[in-house]
Amino acid sequence: MRNQTKLWLIMSISAVGSLTLFIVLSFISSSVWNKGYDLNKLNAISQQTLDAIERLEPEPGGADVKPILDRIHLEQPSLRFEWVDSNGSVLYDTSGTSRSYDFKQITDRFLNMPRNLWTDGETISFAYPVDRGNASYYLFISLPSEAMKSGQFYFYVRTFEVLFTYALPLLISLLVPYLLSIWFFSSMNGRIRKLNDAMNKVNLRSDAIRLEDASKDEIGQLTRHYNSMAQRIRSQASEIQQFENRRKLLLPNLSHDLRTPLTMLLGYAETIRNGLYKNEDELQASAKIILQRSRYMDSLLDQLLDIARQDSDTLEFHLAPHNLSELLRKIVAEYMLFLDGQQMTIDVDIPDRDVEASIDSALFERAIRNLIDNAIRYGDEGGYLGIRLLEDENDIFIAIKDKGKGIPEEEGNRIFERFYRANGGRKGEGLGLGLSIVKQIVESHGGTVQVSSVPGKETLFVIRCPKKQAA
Repeated sequence: MRNQTKLWLIMSISAVGSLTLFIVLSFISSSVWNKGYDLNKLNAISQQTLDAIERLEPEPGGADVKPILDRIHLEQPSLRFEWVDSNGSVLYDTSGTSRSYDFKQITDRFLNMPRNLWTDGETISFAYPVDRGNASYYLFISLPSEAMKSGQFYFYVRTFEVLFTYALPLLISLLVPYLLSIWFFSSMNGRIRKLNDAMNKVNLRSDAIRLEDASKDEIGQLTRHYNSMAQRIRSQASEIQQFENRRKLLLPNLSHDLRTPLTMLLGYAETIRNGLYKNEDELQASAKIILQRSRYMDSLLDQLLDIARQDSDTLEFHLAPHNLSELLRKIVAEYMLFLDGQQMTIDVDIPDRDVEASIDSALFERAIRNLIDNAIRYGDEGGYLGIRLLEDENDIFIAIKDKGKGIPEEEGNRIFERFYRANGGRKGEGLGLGLSIVKQIVESHGGTVQVSSVPGKETLFVIRCPKKQAA
């Protein structure tokens, strides 16, 4: 059922229920808290009395009327009944007095009506005529004003037109809250419907619908949250599309990156097998190239495994205190053997003292090696490799610097993305995973990795990592 239909049903049921409840509660409350006589009840009692008197034969004298008035007085002790003839003589009085009234006394009893109805301490009197043949009689009924109901409304209406003048304002006053409620809920329902339609149309392939709602209520806040969410979805969809496009290039790049070193391996291995080298130096040079290309292919295979691990979220960390000074010295020693004979200056600054931190040594070593491999691969033209270890009270810093081509400023924020390779014209230089792996490992240790580069002069990567991991 639509909300608007529900609203109409609720409003209709509420109107009928409110009217019914008002009537029922009015009767209940009046019977409990508003006891006493009203005009209708007094008229009914007087009519009952007059009917009984008119049935008397012969003419109703005082003695004949007495039993009737006594009986009704016994039922209604607050009421005083008097049977008076046309001369003003009281033929019978339930209060026990016997007197005669003159014209002034009679008019005085009715002089302040109807003010006496709502004034405490006053006497209220009613007179009813009875004609029997040539004789006229009067029935006086009197009671104290306190015996009347404390709450009464009196309307004297001669025509329906007058009644309409009272009913119309009352009807309008009752309908205005309902009409305002319907307008408010209809407006709110329209805003919710627009929001619902817009959310149904949100997907990765279509443009998000932006809603305008300046209201500060809950629906306005929800609309602004929707606009923000839709914008994030479109942004994430764009990033996912770019990621998928780069991922589709993985196999062609991998084929190209493996074919060149594999061809070199086959060529130099064939040379060695057939003994076509000239001397021992040429043999060693061929073996060194085979070793370098084999390591490169091994690195590509490691990166393929990294892709599988990242996709399956199987990268596990085992933190323990480790000596970073010793770890860096071991890594540098291996690279110095590898770079022996190449035109490259190695600048190492590692403190003699122990620098300890809580890390996963295997993963952290891998991150450092990836940065060093990156510096050697892209900074070989500068002939420089710098490695430095620093510390302060809470953090350790590892800096890797080269003086190669560098990274263009517009690509500095993207080099840590998966499958992204700065300067896409360089082929055969990895799959674009090394730096993304570095970032993942460092951030998993609660640290950061930053890069600054001046193309043609220097490129500096800095790892910052806390010495102790947060609990």
